[in-house]
Amino acid sequence: MSMPDDAMQRHRNTIKGTPRTTASGLPVEPLYADAGDIERLGLPGQHPFLRGVHPGMYRERAWTMRQYAGFGSAAETNARFRFLLAAGQTGLSTAFDLPTQMGYDPDHPLATAEVGRVGVSIVSLDDAHALFDGIPLDRVSTSMTINATAIVLLALYTAVGRAQGVSETALTGTIQNDILKEYAARGTWRFPPRPSLRIVTDIFAAAGERLPRFNPISVSGYHMREAGCTAAQEVGFTLANGIAYVAAACEAGLEVDRFAPRISFFFNAHNDVFEEVAKFRAARRMWAVLMKERFGAKDPRSCMLRFHTQTAGSTLTARQPLTNVVRVAYQALAAVLGGTQSLHTNSWDEALTLPSEDAARLALRTQQVLECESGVTATVDPLGGAPFIEALTDALEAEAQGIIAAVDKLGGALAAIETGYVQREIQRAAFQHQRAVEAGRTRVVGVNCHEQAGDAAVPVFRIDPALAAERCETVKALRARRSQSTCDDALARLVAAAKGKERLFAPVLAAVEARATMGEICTALETVFGRHREVPVL
Repeated sequence: MSMPDDAMQRHRNTIKGTPRTTASGLPVEPLYADAGDIERLGLPGQHPFLRGVHPGMYRERAWTMRQYAGFGSAAETNARFRFLLAAGQTGLSTAFDLPTQMGYDPDHPLATAEVGRVGVSIVSLDDAHALFDGIPLDRVSTSMTINATAIVLLALYTAVGRAQGVSETALTGTIQNDILKEYAARGTWRFPPRPSLRIVTDIFAAAGERLPRFNPISVSGYHMREAGCTAAQEVGFTLANGIAYVAAACEAGLEVDRFAPRISFFFNAHNDVFEEVAKFRAARRMWAVLMKERFGAKDPRSCMLRFHTQTAGSTLTARQPLTNVVRVAYQALAAVLGGTQSLHTNSWDEALTLPSEDAARLALRTQQVLECESGVTATVDPLGGAPFIEALTDALEAEAQGIIAAVDKLGGALAAIETGYVQREIQRAAFQHQRAVEAGRTRVVGVNCHEQAGDAAVPVFRIDPALAAERCETVKALRARRSQSTCDDALARLVAAAKGKERLFAPVLAAVEARATMGEICTALETVFGRHREVPVL
């Protein structure tokens, strides 16, 4: 038996789970690879993880089905969480409104028009308790799409776990905590970049010391792709941001193999199925090599690019909106064929409204059909080794490597963002795409081809306009009943920590347990860090 044959047999012996067959009963091997494939591509679960981060991938465990949800009040969102869990969702993913994302209470003048509209309004520990009421945090993994105020939300989540009697070591989930892409593409910032990087690395430290099962960051290409970048730019800019976070954490005194195994990523699943599959595979191989060669990581887990995927919201159309069901299904297929660890499928009505319950259920059923009926979980990396896929993977990797090299030449991701380079490149790609759509070179069904008149009206899910006033009254009542001196003392300790070099998570946790509000905590930090002002790039 040759060495590649030995390697293949050892790989098969590591895979758990029952034997798989096709719908007609034909046996399906755990992995299809010849000797040349093994030498060229490696094996799943082994460096550089091109074919997957786990040896058996979905034969052993399906991806986490984590539908993004959040709107209105904490109680309303809790009801949607319970609905999705009852429908078979296997992890929570929380959307926060803009005031929460940017650290303003509902009674702030900048917040009034946005309370509860694009996500749930969270002000205090009371809201956090209501959001997770009846949801056992030792058994449910929670993802939180929050960046500028990530440290506050992580503290709130930890405090809720304490109240439930759940050990910090038992809490699982992911905090997005990717502030660099906010400056590049999304815009929910509060503090300038450099103190924001301090907050990011403080979260790394807190997770390593207190929350060993929690992912302290989800480095996110998704929002840059939604802003219009290409697949190669999504990989290049995302990994460049990842390099910046790892470097910042090392400079802050953290050992790479202590925090890197918990770094996670977040990518978009777009329409070009094969390009997306190649994109995910290329990103895995690139990150493995970067971590080993640039940062000297020795733990294989430090080199694993584990990622969540969301289907592409920017591709959903308001015209013939039911066509979005098909788009989402193909995008989800690309994510699974590419080896994602977690997946959100968009609802067909999201181009028009917040998702209805029926649309959200159908989006979840899309994932469940993929898992249970499509056969794509039967073998690892089913497209791997195909000449088209491997050529696309190599081409995407080469282009993304060129992008990282350009960012490095500018001094790294932070410098590239501060000079506007990343923003201009994304805007240029978005402009070119839009021109192609308008010229008909890029076809969009229902928009510039296969059009039809008279789309049926879609019910629009609206937030009660009285919510903002109700939330203001809730904040007023909280301030009236709490111990103001205890709250003031906690905020003063936070300011002192921010002025010095103390890690910030513990004083933030003390502040939320003293019933300080989101806005009060962020205002306290702003007195030390200042507020970010965007520099125009066009």
